[in-house]
Amino acid sequence: MSSPRVHFDPAEMAPPAFYRVLNSVVVPRPIAWVCTRSADGVLNLAPHSFYTVACVDPPVVQFTSVGRKDSLTNAEQTREFTVSLTPEAMFEQVNATGTDFPPDQDEAEHTGVRLEASEVVGVPRVAESPVSLECVLQGTVSFGDSTVVFGRVVHIAVAAAAVEDGRPRIEHLRPLARLGGNEWSTIGEVKEIRRIPHRDWLADPTIGERLRGS
Repeated sequence: MSSPRVHFDPAEMAPPAFYRVLNSVVVPRPIAWVCTRSADGVLNLAPHSFYTVACVDPPVVQFTSVGRKDSLTNAEQTREFTVSLTPEAMFEQVNATGTDFPPDQDEAEHTGVRLEASEVVGVPRVAESPVSLECVLQGTVSFGDSTVVFGRVVHIAVAAAAVEDGRPRIEHLRPLARLGGNEWSTIGEVKEIRRIPHRDWLADPTIGERLRGS
């Protein structure tokens, strides 16, 4: 028997109330620590937790600006940005860069986050972050009060200590993630399992029986 459920209807709720519910169930969310530069040369560093990979070939990532944030305005003006991974060790700084500083103020300077030059784009990356993606603006798409920003990845710089067997390892990256409300999380327990090819299902019918609890 299914357990009782509480139902939330966006048509019957104020947008902020439904947003709180949505944020609490689409979890955990990776965080894009986006660095941009305004047309006047002012740097901006801000965390965006609506973030994911949008395309493999060409490599494109996306983050969402809820409202017209400085990250969106700057990316549109200068057409490039960096995305740095938010490491667990910089929890307080990541959170502090989400403060609504005026557009003419540099969040990295206020919060003591050290930036360094990128390899390809003209926008810096977070020096203490183990991974930074350098992006050029691919385009934007707006939905209501939000705009999705697409960035084509032109370079990825990873700390050498975080790379094993040709790829970055999660135990060395130690990323933060966002949950609901003011909740954050770390990676916790890491589980590893391979995807099951269909030929294995055909060769071994006990796979399905085990999963169905037969």
